[in-house]
Amino acid sequence: MRRIWGISSSRLNARDERVARTSRSRRATLGLRVGLALLSAIAIGGLTPAWAQTETESKPSLVPSQAEAIYGKYRLRDGETLEQLRLHYATLGSPHRNAKGEIDNAVMVLHWTGNSGASMLTPEYIKSLFADGAPLDARHFYLIFPDNFGHGQSTKPSDGLRAKFPHYGYNDLVDLQHRLITETLRIGRLRAILGVSMGGMNAWQWAEAYPDQVEAIMPVVSLPVPVSGRNLLWRRMAIAEIRNDPDWQRGDYTKPPLGFTQAYMLLRMMIDGVPHLQAAIPDTKAAEGFMAAIAKQNEQSDPNDLLYSLESSQDYDPEPDLAKIKAKVFALNFSDDEFNPDELQILQSRMKSVKNGSYVVQSGSSKTFGHLTMAHPALWAEHVREFTQEMETSPPVQAAPKP
Repeated sequence: MRRIWGISSSRLNARDERVARTSRSRRATLGLRVGLALLSAIAIGGLTPAWAQTETESKPSLVPSQAEAIYGKYRLRDGETLEQLRLHYATLGSPHRNAKGEIDNAVMVLHWTGNSGASMLTPEYIKSLFADGAPLDARHFYLIFPDNFGHGQSTKPSDGLRAKFPHYGYNDLVDLQHRLITETLRIGRLRAILGVSMGGMNAWQWAEAYPDQVEAIMPVVSLPVPVSGRNLLWRRMAIAEIRNDPDWQRGDYTKPPLGFTQAYMLLRMMIDGVPHLQAAIPDTKAAEGFMAAIAKQNEQSDPNDLLYSLESSQDYDPEPDLAKIKAKVFALNFSDDEFNPDELQILQSRMKSVKNGSYVVQSGSSKTFGHLTMAHPALWAEHVREFTQEMETSPPVQAAPKP
């Protein structure tokens, strides 16, 4: 496929943005339950449905190194502080240094809401993106997988503070990622950032906040605009529903608030691809298997962690500064993603402001998973290869000279 940085090619539009636009009605009475469902579902580690797995995945040949960075008396942007903040991260590969002694092959890989770097280190992710011959081959790239603040093995509400945990935003996440990269790992400039969903949103923020410290970004299933419309409404409804539930007990609950599991089931129906569900659930037995598998996944969630992670998106707004981005941008979305609906043409219109950018909207099918296609990198790995090939063959974007 031919791509032109800075504009979208007609061939791209013909092949990758072919999608039948179908009007889908929504029942207003399900609004609160669907919102709550998304709250749980995007935060579960195992997004691949167990009922859809037909083979046992082999143990990955690459074993990531695990580490932690500790920052004392850390102050967040709103002024709240933590006596000690722990940021967990994993790495694959080894740093390479250029003639100046600078690390020049670092790629940061960022996870989605409520998850952790481990979600990007599954056997499928390793085989599709990081193994020998894969687009981000760990023999050539130094890959860094942070657990964002509030997530995974990093400091989070469920560690003990619960509802007394300081509130954070996406800007705080990016601040801590930057501190990890520049202070802890002593990397002056990232070769690239690959981010998925929330991680893709963070990638947009990085390209604006640190234009001379990242050469290229690939945001996947994300949009460079504030969370708004249906996406914002369900978040606010979900947050209110949990906080107003008597079982929440102002964050000191002894059991998850009522309705969590049923809501999660509705979410999985909404977040998955419509053609995929039609093919995968032909009868009652298959539907019951779907419900049982996702109910099991829901047991891993913590309501306080989820509430904080959802509220953290309120400060996300890269739209005003898109024209200031220096990095190469290759954005990837999926046409069957109901949470970034392609019918609104938001990605297409905003990419016109990005000087050195291109995008692909990959067509959905019965073999894709809507927004959850992010958890199946084998389905979009070739676009990552396009991104890395362009990154390798084009001259690097020059950083501004130091004063």
